[in-house]
Amino acid sequence: MTTLAFLPQVVKTLRTRDTRSISLGMYILFTTGVFLWLLYGLRLHALPMILANGLTLLMSFVLLVAKWRWK
Repeated sequence: MTTLAFLPQVVKTLRTRDTRSISLGMYILFTTGVFLWLLYGLRLHALPMILANGLTLLMSFVLLVAKWRWK
């Protein structure tokens, strides 16, 4: 559920191209943290951890790119 919680924000941001309410610093830190969790999952060969963090990383990266692009 926490992974899917990002989907509405991604959809809304892509539709409206409004990133004013998104904190760049927070998403940089969050994306870095999710990336580290993904690396940890890869190290453990834990498929659920890899899938959940891979999907979360993809969505948070999309929001980061949108924030940089549509300031």
